[in-house]
Amino acid sequence: MIEKKLGILGGGQLGAMLIQSGISLGIPISVLELDPQAPCRMYATHFVVGDPLNYDDVMRFGESVDVLTIEKEAVNVQALFDLREKGKFIFPSPETIGMVQDKWKQKQFLVSKGIPVVPGLFVKGRDELRQLNASFPLCLKLCRDGYDGRGVMVLRQAEDINEAFDAECVVEQFVPIAEEISVIVARNETGEIKLFDAVSMVFDTTNNILDYQLSPARISPSVAEKAKSLAIEVAQTTNLIGIVAVEMFVLQDSSVLVNELAPRPHNSGHHSIEACLTSQYEQVLRAVLGLPLGDPSTLSPSAMVNVLGKADRGSNLAEQLRSILSMKNVHIHWYGKKERKGRKLGHITILDETIEAALLKATTIKNILNS
Repeated sequence: MIEKKLGILGGGQLGAMLIQSGISLGIPISVLELDPQAPCRMYATHFVVGDPLNYDDVMRFGESVDVLTIEKEAVNVQALFDLREKGKFIFPSPETIGMVQDKWKQKQFLVSKGIPVVPGLFVKGRDELRQLNASFPLCLKLCRDGYDGRGVMVLRQAEDINEAFDAECVVEQFVPIAEEISVIVARNETGEIKLFDAVSMVFDTTNNILDYQLSPARISPSVAEKAKSLAIEVAQTTNLIGIVAVEMFVLQDSSVLVNELAPRPHNSGHHSIEACLTSQYEQVLRAVLGLPLGDPSTLSPSAMVNVLGKADRGSNLAEQLRSILSMKNVHIHWYGKKERKGRKLGHITILDETIEAALLKATTIKNILNS
């Protein structure tokens, strides 16, 4: 069906689910990944062991495919610029990837486009933090290399600065958040745009990682429209080809601020495999390969629970999953990773007639996993 050779930089679970969507469309997909045991190893047509951050590795890999996309931002951007000069198609663009790799550059970009964001300042380390004389609490984010909760910390008092990141960071004042949401938007080369419904995200405050998610979001129709408008604006101003997850804060006055961008498949879109007509993964493939975008309409209310690794899991994980599998309209996605504390091992999607029913079942599942 597709003659173009597609390559993915990164071999984690997001890439694995991309490949699974590609199988039904007959799309052969190659992967570049440093970890030889990464989730993509089970599915890729060609699994190449190499570092997506290494210039030479990315150049060699990129020259073997026609189209290159990402499943994580930690990639060598200079190689992507050079591959594009050689005629390779790079989606999202190297400019967009470079922008989102640095949280301060990302914030500056959004501000320059008139997109509302959480106000923030740039600091080079602890000394500059101390000089700010800011009121607490503060949210501190490493400019680079933060993911899955790593690189984010809350400073509740001045003494906490002694343990703060001593590196380039964005520091933000807390804002009165009513709901954290995400809108995933897709755009292809023709400018066609499709939006997934907004979802609510609830975070594990210990690990700063997504705990569970609800679809559709617990917001009013007017707030949902604001969020969708912002997502479209992001897609257009970045000249997106692919998808981008636009994470946002809904404030108590119903205003909406953009928090962060992820121009790739995102945790907040896992539910779309079962709960939407077209999944975020299939939508990525359609967008980057020049195909018409699919209909992302929601089929069913849903909840999604991340399964995180524990250092002291009480009962047997296999028994817990067996118990969960006996529940109606519950779908387990297992990533094949070794367990360690805080690591994403899999996710579970629950479909039900209402958000409340799905959340109730999700709570039961969380209790089983924590037993």
